[in-house]
Amino acid sequence: MNRTRLVLAIGLAVIFGLVASMYVYRQFAKATPVVKAVETRQIVVSAMRIPLGTRLEAKHLQLIPWAAGDTPPGMFSRVEDCLNRALTTSIVENEPILEGKLAPKEAGAGLPATIPEGMRALSVATNDVVAVAGFVLPGTMVDVLVTGSIQGRGSASSDSVTRAILENIRVLAAGQKVEQDEEGKPQTVSVVTLMVTPEEANKLAMASIEGKIQLALRNTIDVRKAAPPAVLRTQLFAAGAPPRRAGKSVPAPAPFVVEVIVGTKRESKSF
Repeated sequence: MNRTRLVLAIGLAVIFGLVASMYVYRQFAKATPVVKAVETRQIVVSAMRIPLGTRLEAKHLQLIPWAAGDTPPGMFSRVEDCLNRALTTSIVENEPILEGKLAPKEAGAGLPATIPEGMRALSVATNDVVAVAGFVLPGTMVDVLVTGSIQGRGSASSDSVTRAILENIRVLAAGQKVEQDEEGKPQTVSVVTLMVTPEEANKLAMASIEGKIQLALRNTIDVRKAAPPAVLRTQLFAAGAPPRRAGKSVPAPAPFVVEVIVGTKRESKSF
């Protein structure tokens, strides 16, 4: 009898264990999210770091899978569509190749391929001061200041003036380098190439011949144009003179008196 009860108890325990296991399994199945397969497509990316102006070859590119619903606009799905086109900007390894980063095939390679349509590249001579101690590097933004002489109206006198003729101008190259040093080290160069419009190119060419050029380095994300007023030499140095007190006039100097004698006649004249 005791043996029968023992077998019955064991059987009931097994049944309850199975029921509990099934309940726990179903709860875990409900809580576990179902991972759906993500649809992908192949896109073209860079196989290495590539400097701007480089004409793309097959060795520069590779295909990787990318989420089909999140592909960047202007991307490519075939390597052959990117070949023989120059980069208009530097790219890093595994960066997607986009239409906006490529020059037309007929644009060639090198610096000319990086110049957008309607823009010009113009070089100006520099020294260590003009080039802001070598920190005017490719990709930086500058203002162009010019100092020159202006002729006084109706006289032979002249005055010097400094004005900002161009603002927020991109530096295309420093010397023959079109990329910055990876650590941002300054470069001593004798010429800097700027990207300007045709009208700005005329101003810059005239300023470089008729005046003294200086570059003012600015933050690359600061695109506001300040349009500062020109500064005259006379205004600059006259600004340090002590101001006159309001309500008091400056007394006139005493006249210079000369006595003139003609024969027996005497006459005093004031000057």
